[in-house]
Amino acid sequence: MIDNIPNIKNTNSDNFFLIAGPCAIEGEEMAFKIAEKIFDITNKLEIPFIFKGSFKKANRSRIDSFTGIGDEKALEILKKVGEKFDIPTITDIHEIYDAELAAKYVDVLQIPAFLVRQTDLLVAAAKTGKHVSLKKGQFMSPESMSHAVRKIKDSGNNNSLITERGSMFGYHDLIVDFRGITAMKEFAPVVLDVTHSLQQPNQSSGVTGGRPEMIETIAKAGIATGADGIFIETHFDPQNAKSDGANMLNINKLEGLLEKLVIIRKATNSFK
Repeated sequence: MIDNIPNIKNTNSDNFFLIAGPCAIEGEEMAFKIAEKIFDITNKLEIPFIFKGSFKKANRSRIDSFTGIGDEKALEILKKVGEKFDIPTITDIHEIYDAELAAKYVDVLQIPAFLVRQTDLLVAAAKTGKHVSLKKGQFMSPESMSHAVRKIKDSGNNNSLITERGSMFGYHDLIVDFRGITAMKEFAPVVLDVTHSLQQPNQSSGVTGGRPEMIETIAKAGIATGADGIFIETHFDPQNAKSDGANMLNINKLEGLLEKLVIIRKATNSFK
Protein backbone atom coordinates (compact mmCIF):
# COMPACT_ATOMS: atom_id res chain seq x y z
CA MET A 1 0.00 0.00 0.00
CA ILE A 2 2.45 2.70 1.17
CA ASP A 3 5.36 0.38 1.94
CA ASN A 4 7.55 1.98 -0.72
CA ILE A 5 7.30 5.53 0.63
CA PRO A 6 10.82 6.28 1.91
CA ASN A 7 11.25 5.92 5.68
CA ILE A 8 7.65 4.92 6.35
CA LYS A 9 7.59 3.04 9.63
CA ASN A 10 5.26 0.09 9.12
CA THR A 11 5.60 -1.09 12.69
CA ASN A 12 2.08 -2.48 12.49
CA SER A 13 0.98 -3.32 8.96
CA ASP A 14 -2.60 -3.89 10.12
CA ASN A 15 -2.91 -0.33 11.39
CA PHE A 16 -4.01 2.76 9.48
CA PHE A 17 -1.36 5.34 8.64
CA LEU A 18 -1.42 8.97 9.74
CA ILE A 19 -0.70 12.12 7.75
CA ALA A 20 -0.49 14.93 10.27
CA GLY A 21 1.12 18.26 11.01
CA PRO A 22 0.33 21.97 10.88
CA CYS A 23 -1.60 23.52 8.03
CA ALA A 24 1.37 25.69 7.09
CA ILE A 25 5.03 25.82 8.03
CA GLU A 26 5.17 28.94 10.21
CA GLY A 27 8.77 28.46 11.31
CA GLU A 28 11.35 25.84 12.20
CA GLU A 29 10.74 25.73 15.95
CA MET A 30 7.00 25.13 15.64
CA ALA A 31 7.47 22.49 12.92
CA PHE A 32 9.98 20.50 14.99
CA LYS A 33 7.87 20.80 18.14
CA ILE A 34 4.76 19.49 16.40
CA ALA A 35 6.64 16.76 14.53
CA GLU A 36 8.31 15.49 17.70
CA LYS A 37 5.01 15.30 19.57
CA ILE A 38 3.30 13.34 16.78
CA PHE A 39 6.38 11.15 16.27
CA ASP A 40 6.37 10.10 19.94
CA ILE A 41 2.64 9.33 19.91
CA THR A 42 2.69 7.32 16.67
CA ASN A 43 5.74 5.33 17.75
CA LYS A 44 3.95 4.41 20.96
CA LEU A 45 0.79 3.35 19.10
CA GLU A 46 2.60 1.71 16.15
CA ILE A 47 1.01 4.01 13.58
CA PRO A 48 3.00 4.75 10.39
CA PHE A 49 3.43 8.54 10.25
CA ILE A 50 3.91 11.05 7.42
CA PHE A 51 4.58 14.63 8.52
CA LYS A 52 2.51 17.27 6.70
CA GLY A 53 3.10 20.97 6.25
CA SER A 54 2.28 23.37 3.42
CA PHE A 55 5.33 25.26 2.18
CA LYS A 56 3.01 27.94 0.83
CA LYS A 57 -0.71 28.64 0.89
CA ALA A 58 -1.87 29.68 -2.55
CA ASN A 59 -5.61 29.20 -2.07
CA ARG A 60 -6.54 32.11 0.20
CA SER A 61 -9.84 33.91 0.68
CA ARG A 62 -8.21 37.32 1.11
CA ILE A 63 -5.10 38.90 -0.33
CA ASP A 64 -3.84 39.77 3.16
CA SER A 65 -4.05 36.13 4.40
CA PHE A 66 -0.84 34.36 5.44
CA THR A 67 0.75 32.55 2.50
CA GLY A 68 4.08 31.38 3.89
CA ILE A 69 7.56 32.21 5.14
CA GLY A 70 9.27 31.72 1.77
CA ASP A 71 9.10 28.68 -0.49
CA GLU A 72 12.59 27.24 -0.16
CA LYS A 73 12.87 28.25 3.50
CA ALA A 74 9.73 26.25 4.34
CA LEU A 75 10.76 23.32 2.14
CA GLU A 76 14.16 23.20 3.83
CA ILE A 77 12.38 22.93 7.20
CA LEU A 78 10.31 20.01 5.88
CA LYS A 79 13.48 18.30 4.73
CA LYS A 80 15.12 18.82 8.12
CA VAL A 81 12.08 17.36 9.91
CA GLY A 82 12.20 14.28 7.69
CA GLU A 83 15.90 13.79 8.29
CA LYS A 84 15.81 14.40 12.05
CA PHE A 85 12.97 11.97 12.77
CA ASP A 86 13.64 9.64 9.80
CA ILE A 87 10.05 9.99 8.57
CA PRO A 88 8.47 10.80 5.20
CA THR A 89 7.06 14.27 4.56
CA ILE A 90 4.27 15.64 2.38
CA THR A 91 3.43 19.10 1.05
CA ASP A 92 0.91 20.47 -1.43
CA ILE A 93 1.81 21.99 -4.79
CA HIS A 94 -0.15 24.46 -6.89
CA GLU A 95 1.81 25.08 -10.08
CA ILE A 96 3.78 22.93 -12.51
CA TYR A 97 7.01 24.56 -11.33
CA ASP A 98 6.23 23.56 -7.73
CA ALA A 99 6.40 19.85 -8.55
CA GLU A 100 10.08 19.74 -9.43
CA LEU A 101 10.99 22.17 -6.65
CA ALA A 102 9.10 20.40 -3.83
CA ALA A 103 10.23 16.95 -4.99
CA LYS A 104 13.79 17.88 -3.98
CA TYR A 105 12.69 18.19 -0.35
CA VAL A 106 9.69 15.90 0.37
CA ASP A 107 8.56 12.33 -0.26
CA VAL A 108 4.90 12.87 -1.21
CA LEU A 109 3.36 15.61 -3.35
CA GLN A 110 -0.23 16.56 -2.59
CA ILE A 111 -2.58 17.95 -5.23
CA PRO A 112 -5.16 20.31 -3.68
CA ALA A 113 -8.83 19.51 -4.21
CA PHE A 114 -9.54 22.53 -6.39
CA LEU A 115 -6.67 21.55 -8.73
CA VAL A 116 -7.14 17.80 -9.05
CA ARG A 117 -8.54 18.09 -12.60
CA GLN A 118 -5.52 20.13 -13.80
CA THR A 119 -3.90 17.58 -16.09
CA ASP A 120 -0.57 19.38 -16.56
CA LEU A 121 -0.11 19.68 -12.78
CA LEU A 122 -0.86 15.99 -12.21
CA VAL A 123 1.52 14.94 -14.97
CA ALA A 124 4.28 17.16 -13.57
CA ALA A 125 3.81 15.63 -10.11
CA ALA A 126 3.80 12.10 -11.50
CA LYS A 127 6.94 12.70 -13.54
CA THR A 128 8.94 13.44 -10.37
CA GLY A 129 8.58 9.79 -9.36
CA LYS A 130 7.26 10.79 -5.94
CA HIS A 131 4.06 9.44 -4.43
CA VAL A 132 1.14 11.68 -5.37
CA SER A 133 -1.78 12.31 -3.03
CA LEU A 134 -4.85 13.38 -4.99
CA LYS A 135 -7.41 15.30 -2.97
CA LYS A 136 -10.93 14.64 -4.23
CA GLY A 137 -12.52 17.83 -5.47
CA GLN A 138 -15.45 19.02 -3.35
CA PHE A 139 -17.34 19.09 -6.65
CA MET A 140 -16.44 15.55 -7.78
CA SER A 141 -18.01 12.14 -7.31
CA PRO A 142 -15.87 9.39 -5.77
CA GLU A 143 -16.04 7.41 -9.01
CA SER A 144 -14.67 10.32 -11.05
CA MET A 145 -11.40 10.15 -9.10
CA SER A 146 -10.52 7.13 -11.22
CA HIS A 147 -9.60 9.57 -13.99
CA ALA A 148 -7.16 11.46 -11.77
CA VAL A 149 -5.48 8.21 -10.75
CA ARG A 150 -5.31 7.16 -14.39
CA LYS A 151 -3.48 10.38 -15.28
CA ILE A 152 -0.80 9.53 -12.72
CA LYS A 153 -0.49 5.95 -13.99
CA ASP A 154 -0.43 7.02 -17.63
CA SER A 155 2.47 9.30 -16.74
CA GLY A 156 4.49 6.28 -15.61
CA ASN A 157 3.84 6.52 -11.86
CA ASN A 158 1.91 3.81 -10.00
CA ASN A 159 2.19 5.45 -6.58
CA SER A 160 -0.94 7.47 -5.92
CA LEU A 161 -3.25 8.00 -2.96
CA ILE A 162 -6.75 9.47 -2.93
CA THR A 163 -7.70 11.84 -0.12
CA GLU A 164 -11.38 12.37 0.70
CA ARG A 165 -12.05 15.85 2.10
CA GLY A 166 -15.82 16.20 1.92
CA SER A 167 -18.25 17.46 -0.71
CA MET A 168 -19.93 20.84 -0.92
CA PHE A 169 -23.24 20.96 0.91
CA GLY A 170 -24.74 24.31 0.05
CA TYR A 171 -22.43 27.32 0.03
CA HIS A 172 -20.99 27.20 3.54
CA ASP A 173 -20.60 23.58 4.56
CA LEU A 174 -19.13 20.20 3.60
CA ILE A 175 -20.35 16.67 4.14
CA VAL A 176 -18.52 13.32 3.93
CA ASP A 177 -20.22 10.53 2.02
CA PHE A 178 -18.55 7.49 3.56
CA ARG A 179 -19.69 5.30 0.68
CA GLY A 180 -16.98 7.06 -1.30
CA ILE A 181 -14.20 5.47 0.74
CA THR A 182 -15.20 2.01 -0.42
CA ALA A 183 -15.73 3.20 -3.99
CA MET A 184 -12.35 4.94 -4.26
CA LYS A 185 -10.39 2.04 -2.74
CA GLU A 186 -10.98 0.33 -6.09
CA PHE A 187 -8.54 2.85 -7.61
CA ALA A 188 -5.92 3.57 -4.90
CA PRO A 189 -5.38 3.64 -1.13
CA VAL A 190 -7.78 6.14 0.47
CA VAL A 191 -7.03 8.73 3.13
CA LEU A 192 -9.77 10.58 5.02
CA ASP A 193 -8.88 14.23 5.60
CA VAL A 194 -10.78 14.69 8.82
CA THR A 195 -10.04 18.33 9.56
CA HIS A 196 -10.66 19.81 6.09
CA SER A 197 -13.90 17.84 5.89
CA LEU A 198 -15.06 19.97 8.81
CA GLN A 199 -14.31 23.32 7.23
CA GLN A 200 -17.06 25.87 6.72
CA PRO A 201 -15.83 27.75 3.64
CA ASN A 202 -16.99 30.94 1.93
CA GLN A 203 -17.74 32.87 5.10
CA SER A 204 -18.60 36.55 4.61
CA SER A 205 -15.62 37.49 6.78
CA GLY A 206 -13.23 35.92 4.29
CA VAL A 207 -11.92 33.59 7.03
CA THR A 208 -12.87 29.91 6.71
CA GLY A 209 -14.78 28.51 9.68
CA GLY A 210 -14.81 24.98 11.03
CA ARG A 211 -16.28 22.45 13.47
CA PRO A 212 -13.33 20.88 15.32
CA GLU A 213 -15.67 19.42 17.94
CA MET A 214 -16.71 16.89 15.27
CA ILE A 215 -13.17 15.64 14.53
CA GLU A 216 -13.51 12.52 16.67
CA THR A 217 -16.88 11.63 15.11
CA ILE A 218 -15.63 11.90 11.54
CA ALA A 219 -12.34 10.12 12.29
CA LYS A 220 -14.08 7.18 13.98
CA ALA A 221 -16.47 6.79 11.06
CA GLY A 222 -13.58 6.91 8.59
CA ILE A 223 -11.67 4.11 10.29
CA ALA A 224 -14.84 2.04 10.72
CA THR A 225 -15.63 2.32 7.01
CA GLY A 226 -12.17 1.21 5.92
CA ALA A 227 -10.02 4.29 5.29
CA ASP A 228 -6.40 3.25 4.82
CA GLY A 229 -5.14 6.47 6.37
CA ILE A 230 -6.23 9.50 8.34
CA PHE A 231 -5.20 13.11 7.64
CA ILE A 232 -5.33 15.55 10.56
CA GLU A 233 -4.00 19.09 10.77
CA THR A 234 -2.88 19.82 14.32
CA HIS A 235 -1.24 22.61 16.26
CA PHE A 236 -0.35 23.47 19.87
CA ASP A 237 -2.36 26.70 19.59
CA PRO A 238 -4.99 26.39 16.83
CA GLN A 239 -6.66 29.69 17.68
CA ASN A 240 -3.47 31.52 16.82
CA ALA A 241 -2.36 29.36 13.91
CA LYS A 242 -1.69 31.38 10.78
CA SER A 243 -3.85 29.15 8.56
CA ASP A 244 -6.95 26.97 9.05
CA GLY A 245 -6.94 27.29 12.84
CA ALA A 246 -10.74 27.07 12.94
CA ASN A 247 -10.81 23.38 12.03
CA MET A 248 -7.49 22.10 13.41
CA LEU A 249 -7.12 19.68 16.31
CA ASN A 250 -5.31 20.82 19.42
CA ILE A 251 -2.29 18.53 19.49
CA ASN A 252 -2.83 17.74 23.18
CA LYS A 253 -5.98 15.84 22.13
CA LEU A 254 -4.26 13.79 19.44
CA GLU A 255 -3.06 10.82 21.49
CA GLY A 256 -6.46 10.17 23.04
CA LEU A 257 -8.12 10.27 19.63
CA LEU A 258 -5.58 7.95 18.02
CA GLU A 259 -5.91 5.45 20.88
CA LYS A 260 -9.63 5.18 20.12
CA LEU A 261 -9.01 4.84 16.38
CA VAL A 262 -6.52 2.01 16.94
CA ILE A 263 -9.17 0.13 18.93
CA ILE A 264 -11.70 0.61 16.14
CA ARG A 265 -9.20 -0.58 13.51
CA LYS A 266 -8.45 -3.71 15.55
CA ALA A 267 -12.17 -4.39 15.83
CA THR A 268 -12.80 -3.96 12.10
CA ASN A 269 -9.79 -6.15 11.29
CA SER A 270 -11.31 -8.94 13.37
CA PHE A 271 -14.22 -9.16 10.91
CA LYS A 272 -12.02 -9.72 7.86
